[in-house]
Amino acid sequence: MKRNSRLSLALHTLGHMASDPNSMRTSADIADHAGTNPVVVRRVLGKLREAGLLSSEKGHSGGWRLAKPAESITLADVYLALEERIVAGNTDGYQTAQCHVEEGLQSRVTEVLDDIETNLVERLRETTIADVHPKSCSHCQNHHS
Repeated sequence: MKRNSRLSLALHTLGHMASDPNSMRTSADIADHAGTNPVVVRRVLGKLREAGLLSSEKGHSGGWRLAKPAESITLADVYLALEERIVAGNTDGYQTAQCHVEEGLQSRVTEVLDDIETNLVERLRETTIADVHPKSCSHCQNHHS
């Protein structure tokens, strides 16, 4: 997984939120910690809010927090909320194959990649945010102090 992917940002953020689920985190603080732009954070976390994984409050004391316990949020929930496929198998946007060999190859490769994607989601369902959140992170303690 790319370090700068939306999924990486979401999982990293949720992992930290799991360590203090009642604390509000601002987009600016999350962006600063993750080394990205607050606009990127808001877009990513907005998808998680739409999926019911996060809640947000506006205003001076506002921010983001978990909408439900970390034990009930699976990695698959996050992955699916972002509507981002790691394995690209769908060829809907491709031009129709000009030859039967190409058509057969596209069909088979798409089938294999779709199976991989299905297996990926099934495996991600086996792990919750609570399973992976940091018990102690010296970098983060230094960053937030």
